[in-house]
Amino acid sequence: MQNHIRDLRKEHAVTQDELAGAVGVTRQTIISLENGKYNASLQLAHKIAKYFSLRIEDVFIFEEA
Repeated sequence: MQNHIRDLRKEHAVTQDELAGAVGVTRQTIISLENGKYNASLQLAHKIAKYFSLRIEDVFIFEEA
């Protein structure tokens, strides 16, 4: 699943460590999300979207199979 996390972090001047701490995951999880190697759970997707004051759909790109 693709996402806009890296772009949002840069736009808001947030480090991977800061975002990870705010949503309760490790920096490695944020790196994996940004690189498309890990799909966020619904709970984590919600936390990330809420952190940036956005809807989940504005952060994550859902592709139908």
